[in-house]
Amino acid sequence: MSSRTADVALIGAGPYGLAAAAHLRASGVDAAVFGQPMEFWEHQMPTGMFLRSAWYASDISDPSGHFSLNDFKSRERQEFSAPVPLDSFVRYGHWFQRNLLPDVDRRKVARIEKNGSFRLSLKDGETLHAKRVVIAAGISSFAHQPPEFSNLPRQLASHSSDHRDLGNFRGQRILVIGGGQSAFESAALLKENGAEVELVMRAPEVRWLRGTVHLRTKLGNLRRLLYPPTDVGPPGLNQLIARPHLFRWLPRALQTRWAYRAIRPAASSWLRDRMEGVKITTGLSVTQARSCGDMARVELSDGSQREIDHVMLATGFRVDISRYDFLGPELLRSLKIDQGYPRLTLGLESSIAGLHFMGAPAARSLGPLVRFVSGTGYSARALTDAIRRSSRGHRAS
Repeated sequence: MSSRTADVALIGAGPYGLAAAAHLRASGVDAAVFGQPMEFWEHQMPTGMFLRSAWYASDISDPSGHFSLNDFKSRERQEFSAPVPLDSFVRYGHWFQRNLLPDVDRRKVARIEKNGSFRLSLKDGETLHAKRVVIAAGISSFAHQPPEFSNLPRQLASHSSDHRDLGNFRGQRILVIGGGQSAFESAALLKENGAEVELVMRAPEVRWLRGTVHLRTKLGNLRRLLYPPTDVGPPGLNQLIARPHLFRWLPRALQTRWAYRAIRPAASSWLRDRMEGVKITTGLSVTQARSCGDMARVELSDGSQREIDHVMLATGFRVDISRYDFLGPELLRSLKIDQGYPRLTLGLESSIAGLHFMGAPAARSLGPLVRFVSGTGYSARALTDAIRRSSRGHRAS
């Protein structure tokens, strides 16, 4: 099969991969992008969902600043408002890609290995050699299923990211597990699609986000003082999180505490009314789950039981880069990994020279900002600056 070369190969064409490629190409770097544009957002998030992030924190970063969500709305004459509908954001991502990166290679990468340069084997047998590889492959590989549900077959228990059309659960009794935005929005959408829904969460009470998306969008100049453009974390702490080069120097215990404070499970206040008709059970956890014929029987920590048609696990994602099936075993053995996360420099470079990670896998090194779309700006600029400095250094030597 044929083989070709590139300076940088990017794995993933979601917001992080698209932003990184746009910045790299604008700086003159030959960057090849692999993956289906906006794949996770388009196929693993439910129809009818809205973004929790504020409008101004939902832009995919581009070096010119001319491809924001506002630009998309005005230039394409799109009609939508905050909170941003998922389908509008997906269309925005495709518009961004078509305009800035029309040559995205939609083939999947089967394996990445290194022997001097990096060798990428594609699913169809073609190979690519690259000086650097940037992994922006998202979180779909990291869906977390608590062990209590391991004995249930998929038709009785599934992760929330497994479903696009929640209308398939019409008329069924569904138990949603989780206490964050995904759990509450899944429960609301299931109810609106005709299911009978109960949400069970471990926390003793529901945490509603006090500041609404509408309020943050309308604060004007005052918003800039309370909420930086990245909009991750509560006022005060959000200013530090917006600066990963400072956040990373905090003691690890403080990083962990403040990162949790910034992204702890919560639901947007605009979901309150939509939860009417959904039973919310707080302060309980699941102790056992087993199949009972074509039903699931779930026992809670107070001894009560639920017999339902399906368990929806809105239990989040746990980063573990060993679950990226395209990383060769030699690469994994050479990587310095901390609790599933690669150890990264400010340029998002791992312990393997030339191998970079973006998005959620970078969070343990750079803080919670890089878990969100609003982190594409910092990440793409930091990556591009690091690669350009390295290139200048090689030329000087």
